[in-house]
Amino acid sequence: MEIGVLALQGDFQEHMQALRRIGAEACEIRTEKKLHEIDGLIIPGGESTTIGMLLEKNGMLGTLRSRIERGMPVFGTCAGTILLAGIVEGRASIGGQMQPSLGVMDITVQRNAYGRQLDSFETTLPFRGSDGVSLRALFIRAPQIIRTGPAVEVLIDLPDGKPVAVRERNMLAVTFHPELTEDTHLHSYFLSMKSRDI
Repeated sequence: MEIGVLALQGDFQEHMQALRRIGAEACEIRTEKKLHEIDGLIIPGGESTTIGMLLEKNGMLGTLRSRIERGMPVFGTCAGTILLAGIVEGRASIGGQMQPSLGVMDITVQRNAYGRQLDSFETTLPFRGSDGVSLRALFIRAPQIIRTGPAVEVLIDLPDGKPVAVRERNMLAVTFHPELTEDTHLHSYFLSMKSRDI
């Protein structure tokens, strides 16, 4: 199983390192052609507007949306979660048009909900996807998941009940940056998600 990491902008190198630490076969994805050659994809943290624009410019947006809808596992972190979300509050407008988005997951997110980079924080949270495990969660200009659809499972939430890691079928989305810590529980969990791609 080969996992791609979208390498247009953002923390893609850190995700590559995390995958290598757990022995996964991984490659960087920059072209539409390469999207057809992988078994799963990570969309990293970074600037969601920039990543969306580059996906569209490189002719990758439609192909990626189609592969996800057909069942390819996808893992979005921070900006990646914004790109996966069906509804984005505070979505950027570029030249009078809304920023490009995949819009495949039944969640609503609010961009930059926790404030500026100076308001970043780190905490340890229980992970329901793995018995008895707590993991480190680093929040940097993080979005907030403010609504989840009926098919969305909450895997991790803050003490106040706000979801920070959710799964809907083949889609995994977190609002923090697991790639910036040594904790690989979420990457391992993502590898366990089987493709139903047809």
